[in-house]
Amino acid sequence: MTNPRLNPTTSELPRELVELSERIAGLEPSQRNELEPLVQRVIESTRRRQRIMHLVQEALSQLRLDMKYLVFDLEATRRERDALRERTDED
Repeated sequence: MTNPRLNPTTSELPRELVELSERIAGLEPSQRNELEPLVQRVIESTRRRQRIMHLVQEALSQLRLDMKYLVFDLEATRRERDALRERTDED
């Protein structure tokens, strides 16, 4: 019987890695036992990279939003400054 951790879902992992896992599952037990730990490490590192990529994408999205707020705040501050200058120049 194959290692249940080597039963990846296709949405999580690249197709090639899923295919490799399936082919290893069809090998003789001696060969399978030798290759399963190696493939498991590759699967774990792939999932780790995917999680990291997701976190980076979220951080970039948050940074973009923060930048929009900062630009909006800067423009509002400039408008306030200009309005204050006009009032002080009129007086």
